[in-house]
Amino acid sequence: MRAQRVVFEYSPCLDGDPDPGEVVWTWVPYEEDPTQGKDRPVVIIGRRGSNLVGVPLTSKQHDNEAQVPVGTGSWDREGRPSYAKLERLLEIDPQQVRREGAVLSRAHFDDVVAGVENQRSR
Repeated sequence: MRAQRVVFEYSPCLDGDPDPGEVVWTWVPYEEDPTQGKDRPVVIIGRRGSNLVGVPLTSKQHDNEAQVPVGTGSWDREGRPSYAKLERLLEIDPQQVRREGAVLSRAHFDDVVAGVENQRSR
């Protein structure tokens, strides 16, 4: 069976359902121990079948990681600048999304998708 490809799209609509182009909160497993994790903001960048595809956000900039700045938003109570972690593509069941955070600007969304595509082509 062939894996479905990711369909990137920008279609935010703050209607209670998570959509590409939105920053949402969901459970993200730790990379070093997938049995553990925590709620984190994730920018949804597309869909794979019935699931959402996103990348986690962080307020910590790391020079040794592929990241794209996405500015500030209501997803961070302290108003800190955030960065999309491009090397970590998450597949998310829409039912597992805890809450919507905000709409990411189209320009920042396009930067994130371009960064993800660049990482995937390596």
